[in-house]
Amino acid sequence: MTPEPDPAASRPQRFDRRLIAPMVVGSILNPINSSMLAVALIPIGAAFGVPPSDTAWLITGLYLATAVGQPVIGRLVDLYGPRPLYLIGTAVVGIAGLLGALAPTLGVLILSRVLLGFGTSAAYPASMSLIRSEADRTGMDTPAAILSSLSIANQVISVIGPTLGGLLIGLGGWHMIFTINVPLSILCLVLGSLWLPRSPRSRVTVRLDYAGIALFAGTLVSLMVFLMAPKASNLYLLMLGALLGVVFVVVQLRSVEPFIDLRVLGGNRPLIATYLRQVLAFTISYSFLYGFTQWLEEGRGLGASSAGLLLLPLSLSAVAITVITGRRAQVRGKLVAGSILLAVACVVPQFVGGETAIWLLALVGVIAGIPQGLNGLANQNALYHQADRARMGSSAGLLRTFMYLGALIAAAANAHFFQHGATTTGLHELALFLLVVAGLLVLVTLLDRSLAQIGRPQPN
Repeated sequence: MTPEPDPAASRPQRFDRRLIAPMVVGSILNPINSSMLAVALIPIGAAFGVPPSDTAWLITGLYLATAVGQPVIGRLVDLYGPRPLYLIGTAVVGIAGLLGALAPTLGVLILSRVLLGFGTSAAYPASMSLIRSEADRTGMDTPAAILSSLSIANQVISVIGPTLGGLLIGLGGWHMIFTINVPLSILCLVLGSLWLPRSPRSRVTVRLDYAGIALFAGTLVSLMVFLMAPKASNLYLLMLGALLGVVFVVVQLRSVEPFIDLRVLGGNRPLIATYLRQVLAFTISYSFLYGFTQWLEEGRGLGASSAGLLLLPLSLSAVAITVITGRRAQVRGKLVAGSILLAVACVVPQFVGGETAIWLLALVGVIAGIPQGLNGLANQNALYHQADRARMGSSAGLLRTFMYLGALIAAAANAHFFQHGATTTGLHELALFLLVVAGLLVLVTLLDRSLAQIGRPQPN
């Protein structure tokens, strides 16, 4: 007698929604630590009696550690599974937060920021790896809503981060922006321990490419430190970065188990295009975010609080467009619209000046915020479909690395065009430079025909 089929076995499996909480809470650790510090630099400098040039290392220390740590920890996620790396990384965040809160010197505080950078580097590649494995388990072709939830959470935190930081500083001083990491770390550890799946017990036969990691880190740090201060006396850093980069390529091509498989990456042109779009888009976004804000305070003569309020339309429009378009799996339309709107956003500052009405300046923020939301979400979704499944963690980490590379290029551009202050002339010149970058972004997006296939129903 033939046994009757089990109805439960034929029922489609769904994404384990218990994973969403640890993924979202873990992924906000980096943006909350980036954004809260913006309002703490002045009180920290006053507490230690140091100038802004010294406190700037609190920002760059986090950026450098994150840019290096994301792909490295992502590779460890690929090898050992997301659960252990997520738990270790979020535990480091708690330790770093406690160290920062008790720091007796600026050097120790900078060290705590570096540790925060490495600790916060685990959750995003772990989350992308979890989404990929859940899609494989359930047969979900495109978990667009899950991917958009990560993007929305990060953007919301970026919006409220400075406000939250100001509130915490008002309650207990600048130490509180570090102390807040302790309860967040505990929450991540509890959620992760309860709900993150354990990887199958298997002996890892792949050896970690320590030489490749060291060369990659050396190349990246040399180039990023040069971008922080691009002047003739620092050209040796550019040359050192180029030399280490060449050695890195040679070592990776000769390695049996490379840190970054350049042969596979070189044959994956759509993924390379996504990384290029990421660095171009965030060069514009960060240049606008920091450059426009500085101009509002110096060129337009607004106070810090007023300038901060004028950034709300930018951030809220980015969140709104992500919510509206997040459930659509297709990415080409978002990227084309996002790149063209970024070009428009680079033209608009040419028509603002010291007497421009406040409501028009708020409109400028809306025009800049919409493409930020479109590009950030669409590039993340594109990577999800383009990356090698076995290297999803390291591929996702590299996406964040290119984002921070864009941030450092933006910092260098702002320093160049605002070297005599955040004047209206400097803003116009910066906008022209960004228009060239936006033109490259439009070109790269239109030439990438593979984008049209992402999100389309596949024929049976």
